[in-house]
Amino acid sequence: MRRSRKIATAAVAVFGLIALAGCTTDPSVAPPESEETEPSSETTEWFDQELFDKQDAERDVVPEGPEDEPYLQYINAEMVDTSEFASEGPKKACFANASISNPWRQTGWITMNEQLKVLQEAGAISEMETRDAQDSDDTQIADIDYFIAEGDCDVFLISPNSTAAMTPAVERACETGKPVIVFDRGVNTDCPVTFIHPIGGFAWGIDTAEFLIDNLEEGDKVVGLRILPGVDVLEQRWAGAKKLFDEAGIEAVDHFTGADPAEIKNIISDELAKGDVDGIWMDAGDGAVAAIEAFEDAGVDYPVMTGEDEMSFLRKWKETGLTGLAPVYSNFQWRTPLLAAQKIFAGEEVPKEWILPQSPITAAELDEYLAANEGMPDGHYAKFGGENLPGYPQVWQERVIP
Repeated sequence: MRRSRKIATAAVAVFGLIALAGCTTDPSVAPPESEETEPSSETTEWFDQELFDKQDAERDVVPEGPEDEPYLQYINAEMVDTSEFASEGPKKACFANASISNPWRQTGWITMNEQLKVLQEAGAISEMETRDAQDSDDTQIADIDYFIAEGDCDVFLISPNSTAAMTPAVERACETGKPVIVFDRGVNTDCPVTFIHPIGGFAWGIDTAEFLIDNLEEGDKVVGLRILPGVDVLEQRWAGAKKLFDEAGIEAVDHFTGADPAEIKNIISDELAKGDVDGIWMDAGDGAVAAIEAFEDAGVDYPVMTGEDEMSFLRKWKETGLTGLAPVYSNFQWRTPLLAAQKIFAGEEVPKEWILPQSPITAAELDEYLAANEGMPDGHYAKFGGENLPGYPQVWQERVIP
């Protein structure tokens, strides 16, 4: 049951809508204005019962691999033979990155570069040439084609900006005969040697929806704050959560925000003007503090809330004592592509679909992760997995983007 609410006598301020793009946990492209103010809640296109059930089951699987190295663990893996790529000497990696336009990606990018230093010292990787698409499909397509034309890449690493648009370019990279490693977001082809990702968007949606349902009552209202449409892992987060909300009799409305703090406050203020908001669901947590502040500005009780393992949310969660959960889209995955490349050139088997563990931070674990990340900036992600890299903790504290 949720705790009782106190309705403040102060009037709820209603702000004008401001359509601004801000930091995101995935690409920061402002959605069309009509989608920001009236997003579609239709989940049919993105809901996949088979994948939903698969990811639901994977949440309970104990991963294989080194216990203290989650970035090398895997779940229910089908291993593939990579002996055709085995060769000696340091290799050049070519990395087509969607962007480093938000705190989640910046944290991962710092971690990836620290992992690169270790592999360079070991003689496994000579260099990593990187091109940043700045959240543009067209730019990333051109980046991949540039690498192909350049002709001196030993391995392609690709973090796609979006799913469908990147598929043909990834297939062209595969046609070179060089190993291709895709991570973070998926594409609609199985030609890469390995696709590396945490369990997935449906697992996030299940974790978060079940938490809210357990702490709310039938008929309560949840506001879903979504950063943008069209990215598979983000769409699946909402599709999975919405299915469970509907089944539990929870009223769930959603809005695209661009992760802009002002837009988030406007949306919540408008929803509070209509009546109680009992829960907040987010598909990315770097706007979570703005959401909490909207309740403070309105003078009403905090909602039951899911954010993310971003430090500003964890600290605000602790400060307010609200009922919260921090879902995780494991940031340590940024280490895995380079380590996978090392294994591939050593001729070692790797998972065809490399599914990494993905476990939320609960209230019982909050103090542990706050203590472990003391001194880290607000934009840092608690489960970043770089504690055993040489630059820890300074390079993450200084936040200098390579």
